[in-house]
Amino acid sequence: MKMPMKKSFPITESSDDSDDFGPKEKRQKMEKDSHEYVARRERNNIAVRKSREKSRAKAKETMEQVNKLRKENENLEQKVSILSKELSVLKDLFLAHAGDVNNSIATCPSPPPTTVTVQVTASPNDHQYSAKTASN
Repeated sequence: MKMPMKKSFPITESSDDSDDFGPKEKRQKMEKDSHEYVARRERNNIAVRKSREKSRAKAKETMEQVNKLRKENENLEQKVSILSKELSVLKDLFLAHAGDVNNSIATCPSPPPTTVTVQVTASPNDHQYSAKTASN
């Protein structure tokens, strides 16, 4: 049985010159006194300042959004609390009215018509409720 021949790859000469700039090139060390080094450092410093300022602006914007949403959440929680109180009062009025109607049915063959008026006064901090029952 014959073995397949090994494929040969072209041999490339490696050079010690740093003139070839490939993707895996190592950075050249620069003299700290050179004009190119100073120019690169200046560009880097400007880029760092811009990046940090952008980061600070984004953090500030995020905190403003958080504060806005917290305030909105507090307002919604207050509204839920107020509406829950209102619902409770209206349930109590309904149950009281239903109880009056049931007692009237048990004692009297035809109960008199009853009108319930609910007055809700809303202010930013508190709701006040009052109920009046009137018979015709």
